[in-house]
Amino acid sequence: MYDLIIVGAGPAGLAVGIAAHEKELSYLIIEKGSAVNSIRRFPTNMTFFSTPELLELGNLPFISSNTRPTRIEAVKYYQRVIEHYDLMINYDEQVSDIKKQDDIFTVYSNRNKYTCRYIVLATGYFDTPNPYNIPGADLPKVLKYYDEPYRYFRRDVAVIGGSNSAAIAALELYRSRANVTLIHRSDTLREGVKYWIKPDIENRIKNGEIAAYFKTVVREIKENALVLEQDKETFEISNDFVYVLIGFAPDFKLMNSVGVTLNPDNGEPVHNPDTMETNVNGFFVAGSIASGYNNNRIFIENGREHGGLIVDRILQTYRTRQ
Repeated sequence: MYDLIIVGAGPAGLAVGIAAHEKELSYLIIEKGSAVNSIRRFPTNMTFFSTPELLELGNLPFISSNTRPTRIEAVKYYQRVIEHYDLMINYDEQVSDIKKQDDIFTVYSNRNKYTCRYIVLATGYFDTPNPYNIPGADLPKVLKYYDEPYRYFRRDVAVIGGSNSAAIAALELYRSRANVTLIHRSDTLREGVKYWIKPDIENRIKNGEIAAYFKTVVREIKENALVLEQDKETFEISNDFVYVLIGFAPDFKLMNSVGVTLNPDNGEPVHNPDTMETNVNGFFVAGSIASGYNNNRIFIENGREHGGLIVDRILQTYRTRQ
C-alpha cells in the first residue's frame, strides 16, 4: 500500500515525487517510457523559450551554457534531479486502468497491480497525436513527430499544420536543403506562432523558398505524391515524406475509469486549482493534463508548482483520516 502513485515521469510528475520524498510519504512514479519521455522526443535541435531557472525542480540549480537551454541540457538536468532525490520510478510500465473502492485506489499496469490512498495523473499530452485518418496515412513515410532535418536533403517533404511545430520543422528542413511544402487548412498560420518564428516562415513563403498551400486539405497520401484539395479543386504534388504536425490531445481514459468529470467544452478535468484535486476525492492532476485541450496554458514553469499543492492537500487529508 503506497500513500500515492504518480502516473508520468515528466517535470510535473517529478515535482510531485520530490514533494512526496521531502514529506516522507511512500510513493511510486510509473512511467510508460523513459524519464521526461516527451522532452527526450522533442526535435533534436530544440531550444526552450524559458530560461534555466524557470525549469528548475526542487533545490537543484539548472546550469546551462546558453541563455535558453537546449533539449539535451534539459534531459540531462532532469536525469540529475532523479538521481539527486533518488526518486522511485518504474520505467517502461504502462498503466492500463485505475479503480477506486471506498478510499483505496487499485492501479493496474502491464506488469503489476498496486494499491494506494491517492493518485496523481501527470501524463501530459505529447504521447497522443491528434488523429489523421485519410487514405495512405499509415504509410511508413508519414511521421507524427519531428526529429531532425538531415535525412531529407533534396527530398520532397510536406509539413501539414500551421502551428509552432509545423513552422519550426518547415524552416529547419528548408535550411537543410529539403524541398519543403507547408499545407494548412486555414488561410493563415495560427496566431500562436512565436513572434521570432512567424516573420521568418512568412518571408520564406513570400520568397518562394518554402511552397505553401493555405485553405488546403490532403485527401490522399500516395507512395510518391499527395492528393490535395483547394477551393473544391483536386491536384497532386510530388512527395517523399510527410510530417503530420497538427497537435496533440490528452488521453482521458484513466480519468474516465474513476469518474473524473470533464468540461465538455475544453476537456479540462474538474479540479480545485488550489489543491489540484479533482471531483473524485484523492485523485489529483498535475501539469498540462489539468488544462484539457488548452495545452498552451500550463507549462513546466507553472506545472512544477503543482507538486507542493498536491502533497500539502494529501497531508491535510491524511491527518483527517488518522
